[in-house]
Amino acid sequence: MLAVAAIAVLALAGWKVVAMRGQDKGSRGVQAVAVVTARAESRDVPVRIRTNGTVTALQSVDMRAQVTSTVRQIHIREGQDVAAGQLLISLDSRADEANIRKAEAQVEKDKADLSNARRNLERNTDLFRQKFIAQAALDTAQNSVDTLAAQLGVDNAALESARVARAYDEIRAPFGGRTGTIGVREGSLVQPGSGASPGAILLTVTQIDPISVSFTIPERELPALQSALRTGSVSVSVAPQDGSGKLAGKVTFVDNAVDATTGTIRVKAEFTNQGGRLWPGQYVNVDLAPRKLANATVVPAQAVQTGPDNRFVYVVGEDSKVASKPVTLAYVEEGFAVVDGIAPGARVVVEGAQNLRPGSAVSEAGHEPAKADAQKGEGGGKARPS
Repeated sequence: MLAVAAIAVLALAGWKVVAMRGQDKGSRGVQAVAVVTARAESRDVPVRIRTNGTVTALQSVDMRAQVTSTVRQIHIREGQDVAAGQLLISLDSRADEANIRKAEAQVEKDKADLSNARRNLERNTDLFRQKFIAQAALDTAQNSVDTLAAQLGVDNAALESARVARAYDEIRAPFGGRTGTIGVREGSLVQPGSGASPGAILLTVTQIDPISVSFTIPERELPALQSALRTGSVSVSVAPQDGSGKLAGKVTFVDNAVDATTGTIRVKAEFTNQGGRLWPGQYVNVDLAPRKLANATVVPAQAVQTGPDNRFVYVVGEDSKVASKPVTLAYVEEGFAVVDGIAPGARVVVEGAQNLRPGSAVSEAGHEPAKADAQKGEGGGKARPS
């Protein structure tokens, strides 16, 4: 009997110990997990395309000689900014200036001869009315006037041709830009090209301001870009790789065909370049926003979790317990994500999700520190299929 009583006492004590351990485990199981949350927002989100572009000059021309001559004077230096019409290089023009003076003298002679012929015609007309001369004499005087008038026209054209030839002796900038390497020196012989062989390049003038950037975008973005261009609401910016900040510009050209190999289409944008921050041939980062997602649901990017089957977010209910909500990513940008599957205003878990399971109780560890990230919307984003 004593042995039975001892066994009963030991069993009761063991049961109490097990019960107390179970109570401790239960109390620890319902302990709330500290998390950081943020509210899902509804706003318009511009869909940004981040790509690489190449800076290209709007205009660039190689200056060549159009006549055979020698260089008399170079008026600019290499790498100088020049204005439209500015004199760059002067060629030896003495022969052409002599031809101009000769043509001008011939024109003056023609004018004098024509004036004399007209006076003679007037006298002959009066004599013909008085019956002193025959019709043939009057016709001869009229023919002399007509011949000299035509000759004056020919010589005026010759004078204009001489002036054009003289203009070839002055190499002028066709537009404002920057000069490159000068390939000749004073006294150099220059000659025009013939056939398929152009003459030697004297210098190159390239327009720097404004300047364009050439880049490509995916063909799926073409309808949105065309629609935005019709309304004039396309925003594009470039960031030089020196980190000096962004420049805003406008789209000026969309190619007429999609590259079937890459599935992209070429686009050009024009930028003001007063400070010379962009240079022809330079690589830049292009940021283009051809369309917007209206009334999109935006959450911090770190709130979106990736499961074995889908993406989801933890939504905190009114009872401070979380539920797993599957979502679809429509667009992701640095700091925030546009999702479908939850309503605006829902409180989602941003930090601490690794310690959660559906139904876990949570407590707020901060006051929505990630909300600023969800509102930021800067940087390059990627559109995802919805």
